[in-house]
Amino acid sequence: MQFDPENNIVKLCAQGMEMEGLNKLEEAEALFQKSWDEGTNDLEKFIAAHYLARRKKAVAEKLQWDNTALSHALKVQGIDITSAFPSLYLNIAKGHEDLNDLTKAKLYYEEANNFCAMLPDDGYGNLLRSGIAKGLERINGKI
Repeated sequence: MQFDPENNIVKLCAQGMEMEGLNKLEEAEALFQKSWDEGTNDLEKFIAAHYLARRKKAVAEKLQWDNTALSHALKVQGIDITSAFPSLYLNIAKGHEDLNDLTKAKLYYEEANNFCAMLPDDGYGNLLRSGIAKGLERINGKI
């Protein structure tokens, strides 16, 4: 999935990631929040919510932002973002697992698995595939 590097929301999120890399986590979250506040369409809201979710400490709050990201991602038109779905569904599945809602966790791990074909055949894609497989393994061992 390609992002427009000139898009203001993409720039804000990139700056936020730079702050994360410098361990300036409050500054990072402020930039992600600004990107959310300034987002004007579903693509921008999806991107901003995804990065905001990463900064949340409480599982329920992280899950809320992950769901918000997915909600906006599902409405994006004119650009193929299906390669983002495995990560989105994986994050939501893990949130439900952490909240001990194993039925929903399994549903979202399975949905993430359904989109694995969209992942690149590289380290990132392999990392997500592994996370999805391990999540399903954990859930199937508990249900």
